[in-house]
Amino acid sequence: MDSKVVGAFENVSFPDFGIFDVVAKVDTGALSGALHATAIHEVDLPTGQKAVSFLPYGHEPRVEVADFHKKMVKSSNGTTEERYVISTIVVIRDVQYPIHISLSDRSNMMKGVLIGRRFLRAHGFLVDANEGSQYRYEVKED
Repeated sequence: MDSKVVGAFENVSFPDFGIFDVVAKVDTGALSGALHATAIHEVDLPTGQKAVSFLPYGHEPRVEVADFHKKMVKSSNGTTEERYVISTIVVIRDVQYPIHISLSDRSNMMKGVLIGRRFLRAHGFLVDANEGSQYRYEVKED
C-alpha cells in the first residue's frame, strides 16, 4: 500500500452533507474519528427502515442516514458514551475516501472533525506533525 503524508491538521470535506473545506484534527492517539453534529436521534423512514437524523456541523439542512450502527466510544476525557457511527465519504487533498465516523457534539472541542488512526491505517496515511498547521487553513478576514 502506498503511503500518503498528511499533517496534524488537514482541510477536509464531507460532500454528502454539504460540508466543505473545514479543518480536521488528525489524531493518531484517537482510534476512531468524529464529526460534529447536533440534534442526533433515530427516526423511522417512510420505507419503515431506521435512520439516524442529525444536523451536520449543527446547521440545517437536517440529514438522515440509514447506513449506521451504535457503538460505545471512550472520549478524550475518559468517559464512555454510546454514539452513532455512519458511513460516508471524506475528501482529503482532493481525493475521496470511504469513512466510518461517529457523530458527536464537538462544540467544546478545538475542531469539529477528528480523524483517527483506524481510518489513517486503512488508507495508508502517515502523519507528519510538522505539516498541516491548524492556522494554515484559517480564513483570513480583510
